Amino acid sequence: MVAVILCLLLSLPLLLFLIKQGRRKRPRLPGPWRLPSSGTSTRSANPHLTLRALAERHGPLMFLQLGSIPTVVISSAHVAQEAFRAHDLAFAGRPALYSVERISYGLRDVSFAPYGEYWRQARKVFMVELLSAKRVRSFRSVREREVASLVASIRRLAPSSSSSPIDLSRMVVSVTNAVTCRAAFGDRYEAAGGGRLHRVLEEMQSVLGGFCAGDIFPWLRWIHALDGLRARVERVFGELDDIYSQVIEEHLRGDCTSEHGDLVQVLLRLRGSNAEEHLRQYGSDQGTSHGTDIFTAGTETSAATIIWTMTELLRNPRVMARAQKEVRDAAGKKGAVEETDLHDLPFLKWVINESLRLHPPAPLLLPRETTEACTVGGYEIPAGTRVFVNAKVIGTDPANWSNPQEFRPERFSSGGDVRWGECFEFVPFGVGRRSCPGINFALAVVELVLANLLHCFDWEARLGKGEELDVEEAFGMVVHRKRPLCLVAKPYEYGKAIF
Repeated sequence: MVAVILCLLLSLPLLLFLIKQGRRKRPRLPGPWRLPSSGTSTRSANPHLTLRALAERHGPLMFLQLGSIPTVVISSAHVAQEAFRAHDLAFAGRPALYSVERISYGLRDVSFAPYGEYWRQARKVFMVELLSAKRVRSFRSVREREVASLVASIRRLAPSSSSSPIDLSRMVVSVTNAVTCRAAFGDRYEAAGGGRLHRVLEEMQSVLGGFCAGDIFPWLRWIHALDGLRARVERVFGELDDIYSQVIEEHLRGDCTSEHGDLVQVLLRLRGSNAEEHLRQYGSDQGTSHGTDIFTAGTETSAATIIWTMTELLRNPRVMARAQKEVRDAAGKKGAVEETDLHDLPFLKWVINESLRLHPPAPLLLPRETTEACTVGGYEIPAGTRVFVNAKVIGTDPANWSNPQEFRPERFSSGGDVRWGECFEFVPFGVGRRSCPGINFALAVVELVLANLLHCFDWEARLGKGEELDVEEAFGMVVHRKRPLCLVAKPYEYGKAIF
């Protein structure tokens, strides 16, 4: 017995040495002081800017203790490249957020479904059946009709816009909403309540984008029965579910006459498929949850991109003049830009990319959650860690972009497809297997709307002497301008302004 005790005592220094060496091999992730009870404080009107300030002090791979949730923030292209090229599978999870869980019918949508077979099948349906390049092209008439309606509305308001500027933000949200609704619901769009749906989607954005105590302290979720959040979430869910059910019933009765085959028709047709039958039934929870994906990506992100692009064009007259000349030369004497003209507008595409670089619609993208432990930058990241990618900071990193705060579309003139997260310096649509599946749908709307706004009108912001158009942001799941973009519109016909 004495010999055993003696051996243990002699081996204790060696054991302590090995533990110490092990810790050295796994250095602690840098980050601000950690408060185990309340978490690292990051609440602000613009979390992505707060996180940028913290990353400047603690590095591009940073640890935060958000309540009881261990969190990692990626703020540089080289860290993102290492993380998602070597460990994309480990970063493919999503956290079960309080509001999202209910509105997505128990995380049955594509955006927030846990990584696994269900998500793979759901994304396949989206990419092949709903948002493929062929399907997006089939909605050309929808886009052109709604954009023509937008142009006509602005023309009616233009004579009085000198005294009462046009609220372009509201009109752009309306047109992107109309395009998405008609693509999803077909000619039964009005059955969806038109304005009612728009109002519900606005509230949904507020609910999904706001601060939620239950998301950083899961054991505190009961408090949302007292603070009103549960009631708001249930109200939004109930109204969306009612709209979806009404439209589905219209289609099941055969009342839909959509010439292009709307998304509800596609999902109903897939009901008979043998593969993943539970996914195909659009009338079930799993099916209707896809509507939230379509409306969030199709309406809010597109509208935000259009308005931020118009903001930057007004702040940069040289770029505005070049973009308008390109669009007007391509359209010629036609009264509107058609989709067939868009392939002749490379500079406009650079303008949109530059706007997305400076103003990604979701600056922190959607949060991830690690599904397994992995090592990035020499640091071990445990399974179950929440992960944010700061796309806003990555897109304005002076290590990768010269004069990063300058709006200079020519920086994209080298060509190449930068839409799918293959360029880690530019990730407005996400990276890896959980990047946005609706890029083609969104950009088709953005390009057509912007081309027609530039072709049909000259624009002016009424500002005081020495005043510049602001770029202040309103925080939300999708980041819009804090104040609506209100402008004077001057209708333009080939070769001249009307007045």
